[in-house]
Amino acid sequence: MAKRRSSLGFLGMFGRSGDLRQLDAALRGVDLHPALVPEGAKLTIVNLMKDHWSDEPPPQAYPPVAQLLGYCIAGPEAFEQSNGLRHRLDAERRLEAALEAGDSFDAQIILMTLHARLISGEVVERYGLSAD
Repeated sequence: MAKRRSSLGFLGMFGRSGDLRQLDAALRGVDLHPALVPEGAKLTIVNLMKDHWSDEPPPQAYPPVAQLLGYCIAGPEAFEQSNGLRHRLDAERRLEAALEAGDSFDAQIILMTLHARLISGEVVERYGLSAD
């Protein structure tokens, strides 16, 4: 079966696809306004998700993606203020595991934020990240 394509909408005539609406809702759930993430980056994220899951990503897949994305963009302190220490530590654990693994789904999310220049300078400095 062919996978469904994501859609940003067009001139208000066609709506955003469900996957982008779910990602926007998940971003709001981690106190990151979706407007702070460029549409191209969100399309990349949902395409990575579609590559990661054999079928459409399940609804419960979006909050963990938004959590890691929110941590990378907001930085540790701002993320903790909005989401609490437990979620910050979970995001940091995932980031560290992704750096060790090299090529993983989480690593691809982190790399996308780095290449899109969305990642917090504090996260870059703390983990010694570079886009070489």
